[in-house]
Amino acid sequence: MRSFILGGVLAMAVGCGGPMEQEAEPNLASQEAPLPDCSNEPNANLHRYYNDAAHTQLIGEFGCYCGGLYYWGGRSVYSEYIQEC
Repeated sequence: MRSFILGGVLAMAVGCGGPMEQEAEPNLASQEAPLPDCSNEPNANLHRYYNDAAHTQLIGEFGCYCGGLYYWGGRSVYSEYIQEC
């Protein structure tokens, strides 16, 4: 009887399957945002990116342009939002 109780206590202390491993956190830096759906946008909704705060040189654009996705060049912190068509 004593060995039966001792065996039950040991089984509870050890548990099933050993120690649990913690799941790794997702790397959010490697994830990219989904592309916008421009099919229902008849107007332009563009972000224009420039090389400096004075907007001297246009270095890229990204957004919807008359129903289609439009992008080229690079991005920077110097930008303006354009709505036209």
